[in-house]
Amino acid sequence: MEISLPLEYAGDPRTACDQAVALEAAGLDAVWVAEAYGFDSPTLMGYLAARTERMKIGAAILNVYSRTPALIAQTGAGLDAVSGGRAMIGLGASGPQVVEGWHGKPYDKPLGRTRETVDLCRRIWRRETIDHHGITDMPLPPEKGGKLGKPLKFLGKPLRREIPLYVAALGPANVEMTAEIADGWLPHLFVPEKARQVWGGPLARGAAKRDPARGPLRTVAGGLLAIGDDAARYRDLARPLIALYVGGMGAPGKNFYNDLAVAYGYEKEAAKIQELYLGGNKRDAEAAVPAEFCELMTLCGPEGYVRDRVEAFREAGVTMLNVVPTGSDPVKLVETVKSWL
Repeated sequence: MEISLPLEYAGDPRTACDQAVALEAAGLDAVWVAEAYGFDSPTLMGYLAARTERMKIGAAILNVYSRTPALIAQTGAGLDAVSGGRAMIGLGASGPQVVEGWHGKPYDKPLGRTRETVDLCRRIWRRETIDHHGITDMPLPPEKGGKLGKPLKFLGKPLRREIPLYVAALGPANVEMTAEIADGWLPHLFVPEKARQVWGGPLARGAAKRDPARGPLRTVAGGLLAIGDDAARYRDLARPLIALYVGGMGAPGKNFYNDLAVAYGYEKEAAKIQELYLGGNKRDAEAAVPAEFCELMTLCGPEGYVRDRVEAFREAGVTMLNVVPTGSDPVKLVETVKSWL
């Protein structure tokens, strides 16, 4: 099992990158850079590539609506080149709130777009001449307004023909597709003890269709990390994040994270969190998050307890433990957990 860090994207990016650089020396294997509707991730990934030497640098995620498949492939190849082969590209459909509200694109065919982007990225990195017609047309045909386009192949030579592609997925059909075609899976709000009951079927169906040459699916998940006799108190720091996603990331009936909370068994709590959050009562929504939810998706407590939590994530299939070190000495926390892996 490897250990990684999600880069804090809401604050000062230079400070967040400085922390990632310091943790590389402590044994951090990878950093994941989100963008949502804040700073774009490729810019920060390029900065990290110049500041670091060993750790992998991943996008988590590039949504498949705001960039064309060709641009995603170009971005992946560029990041891989400047980092010396350390790039990982996380893809996903994001959600209607970001795609329609921020990028002004219709939220349609999320699974088809993701599958097509994965396929086209791999073909572009192999330097195939691309003549593809589906959700995306390359080149644009005359009947859709195309006049001068012709099939092209990547200009130059990518450092790697296979850059790892991870997919952020929660729903059954999306998880099944991810297990079939992706190199890795990026689940959010992951509770290891409940993962099999929610995703066991889709993962198994996808694995049955997977090309054996691609190897086993890698899984990236984790949460807040704090070790100490009084570290359990840090679990409550997960409440704002859970409330934001379960309550605020989508309208009623169109919130994937709320659906996930229901699948975990928190149906009444999920409805209450959403009602409060969308009504502007964020603090009450945070208070309504079940304590068990906070505990199971974090790694906060005495050392023996945290070691057990690490093993719970491992047993659930997690191959990269994605942690947010909390407290006064994040370097020591990463060093400690790294020594267990």
